Parts: sequence; C-alpha cells; structure tokens
Amino acid sequence: MNKKTLNDVQVINKTVLVRVDFNVPLVNGIITDDNRIQAALPTLNYLINNGAKIVLLSHLSRIKEEADKAKKSLAPVAKRLQEVLNREVKFVPHTRGLELETAIKALKPGEVLLMENTRFEDVVNGELVKNESKNNDALGKYWASLGEIFVNDAFGTAHRAHASNVGIASNIKENCVGFLVQKELEMLSQGIDNPEHPFVAIIGGAKVSDKIGVIDNLLKKADKILIGGGMAYTFFAAMGHNIGKSLLEEDKIDLAKEYLEKANGKIILPIDSATAESFADVKAIFTDGIDLPDNLMGLDIGSKSIKLFEDELKDAKTVAWNGPMGVFEFENFKTGTVAICEAIAKLKDSFTLIGGGDSAAAAIQLGFKDKFTHISTGGGASLEYMEGKTLPGIEIIQTK
Repeated sequence: MNKKTLNDVQVINKTVLVRVDFNVPLVNGIITDDNRIQAALPTLNYLINNGAKIVLLSHLSRIKEEADKAKKSLAPVAKRLQEVLNREVKFVPHTRGLELETAIKALKPGEVLLMENTRFEDVVNGELVKNESKNNDALGKYWASLGEIFVNDAFGTAHRAHASNVGIASNIKENCVGFLVQKELEMLSQGIDNPEHPFVAIIGGAKVSDKIGVIDNLLKKADKILIGGGMAYTFFAAMGHNIGKSLLEEDKIDLAKEYLEKANGKIILPIDSATAESFADVKAIFTDGIDLPDNLMGLDIGSKSIKLFEDELKDAKTVAWNGPMGVFEFENFKTGTVAICEAIAKLKDSFTLIGGGDSAAAAIQLGFKDKFTHISTGGGASLEYMEGKTLPGIEIIQTK
C-alpha cells in the first residue's frame, strides 16, 4: 500500500485529528451495537500510548432539520468510548467555536476529546446547507486548523468527499490512514485486485442496478460469479423464463443479456427457488426449476441451487461475497444465505472476504463473524472498491 499510515508519522506531543466512524445504532439514547467503537480501538490506543493529543470527529446518521440534533448527539458515544478506553473522554457539544478551540488547546499528551456530530454542520440556523456533506471549503479549513496531523480511520465514509475527511486532509500539512482503514485497503486489495485463483465472486441482493459496477469489474477478474438474491430474476427474465411475481427490473433486461453474453459461462445462476405468494415470512413453497407460476415470487435460492453453489465454491482459493441469497431477515427464507456462509466457512487455506452491507450483517447475525478472513466495515465504500472506483477519502491521503 502506497498511502501513509500511522507508522509513517510522528505523533508524540502533536494534536492529531482522527476521523472515526462512530455511526452506531441508537435507540432512545442507548447504543445497541458498539462494534464501530471497538473497531477504532487499535488506532486510538496507539495514539494514546504514543503521546498524541487526540481530537475525534464522527458523524451520526443524517441531519435534515434542526429537530434531528436532539436525538443524534454523540454524547452517548463519548460515554461508551470512555468505558471501553478506561480513561476520560472529554466531550464538547459543538462542532466549532471558542469552547471547542479552548478544550483542544488544553489537551495533554494521551488525552482524548470527541467533538459533536460533524453533520450538525449540515443544518445551520434551521437551514439545510450540507456544509459537512458537500465538503464546504471554509469548514474543512477550519477543522484542519484545529490540529497538526489528520488520520482517516473511517472506512465507512471513504467513498464520500466530506469536510471531515477530504476537507481536512486537503488543508493540513500531514495526513495518513489509521489501522482500520489500512487493514481494509490491504484486505480488499488482496481479495479483489490480487486474488489467488480460482477466484469465485458471489453477488446477491435485490437489484441488478445496485451491482452493475461490481459485476462489470469482477467479470474481468473472477473465474466464476455466482448470482443470487432478487437480482437473479432479472437475469432469468432476460433468458426468457417465467418469473411469476418476483422482483424484476425491466429496464435492466437488455443489460442482463449483455452480461450473460460477455460472461462466456462465468456467470452461474440458481436452478431452483424458495417462493411465496407474497412478500411475507410464511412457509416456503419450493420450485423444481427456474420457471415460476404466475402467483409466486422467489424469495431465496432452493436446495439444488445451494448444492450447485457449494460445488462451485469447494476449490476456490479466493472468495469475495457481496449481497445475501434471499430475504435473510425472514426465518423461512434465510436458508440460502446460511448455506453460503457455511460453505465459505468450511474452506481451508482460502482468502474469504465479505464486502460489507447486507451480506456482512447477515454473516454477523448468523454467527459467522470469525469464520471469514475479512468482513468489511464499510458497505458503500467496499461496494465502490469492488466496482473498481476511486475512494475520495483515500485518494486525498499522502503517499509514502
């Protein structure tokens, strides 16, 4: 990796601005999952142990109006971070101003400060201005002026050019990536850019339109692409099959035909389905082939498809997966996704990668968190990486 990392900068006695991803789920002010806080600990502990004065910036959800601010403060995050770090975390309920500046100047080496939700800057005096989300130049310069070094450790926002990542990095003398982002880039590079073959990609989810770039990019790299989820039915329609009431993107049928021709046998589709008469968690009706009667919709892959996909995976040396095989939130239609998790988990001496988003959520919820080489923390960012796109929050970081 050619980007500067924490090991390439001297942080002792320096005021270090760290963009973290503390966009945690909150219910009535209570954090229901602190995984994103835990993921930041390697970088934060390194900075503490190496005598940095640490200033943390994060967003928390979207801010569309003034009323959103009351329930989307980072105050509960500061409290939880203090517990997991076992040291005081100073919280400043502002994103700019004298109180923030004074608190930062008072920091001693090893001390930690968290400022308020960066997206509070998207609504000013009741007006939706999106200063953070649209990378307002003055805001990026102001935040950069508060420190001496910038560390981007928020992979989840790396595909966005915001004031708190690109804005600061553009206006500060020294910047680098933190350990979380460094690991993400190394793992994604190994899995997508430099895979050991056979390389099998698994693409699921609802819509072809969401995964056009991924399919396009991976057709050039993978030996096989297994396609499941709702998006498979647009491919079936392109092949002339009856898909009943299944999800269909009619405007993507020609594109699906094009991909099937271009793939030259690389694309492997399901051969049966678990269906229902409506989008509901009811007992599955299994079909014996691809064609469905008019009254049914496909909600998961069937047992023959599971066996087909398991056979395609068994010799894989690299597996990259993005998107579930069915409606895994439904008890009756999670079987395909569970089976894929199990099939990948059984692989020995293989590099296995989940590219964030729903497939990562599924693997974690289903108990497979430790069974993969890497599960990405950034849904949108990892998806764009898998598409071969440049990530603005990474691109702006200085090279070694």
